[in-house]
Amino acid sequence: MIHPLSDVQTKSIGVGTRIWQFVVILAGAKIGNNCNICAQVLIENDVVIGDNVTVKSGVQLWDGLIVEDNVFIGPNVTFTNDLFPRSKIYPEKFLQTFLKKNCSIGANATILPGITIGENAIVGAGAVVTKDVPPNVIVLGNPAKVTRKI
Repeated sequence: MIHPLSDVQTKSIGVGTRIWQFVVILAGAKIGNNCNICAQVLIENDVVIGDNVTVKSGVQLWDGLIVEDNVFIGPNVTFTNDLFPRSKIYPEKFLQTFLKKNCSIGANATILPGITIGENAIVGAGAVVTKDVPPNVIVLGNPAKVTRKI
């Protein structure tokens, strides 16, 4: 299902994926099966999304983001892909950020570029992730720190 008020340029969308209104997806993006892309999401060209992924409203997925299966991205999560952004000056290649299987990112978290969020990890709402998150932990705060194992 692709809502008629969205702008979907990619042909690479899996079976059962739902794309809601006011979503923009560029031509190079790849989206897996049974995903839910909520309203007001932007997905750039060099983005890969696995199966059973939920992207809540107000999220922008920038070039260099790799999202594995069963990932939850909460509302208004902010991703970055350039450590030293300048207007009209772009790196030759954007840093890659990896969201490993079954991880969850809470609302309004900020994820700096070049980071890996480990399998089953949970990033708490509002956390600012400045370094890799190991698998099977919860991180909270600014900067995000491991609070416990799960």
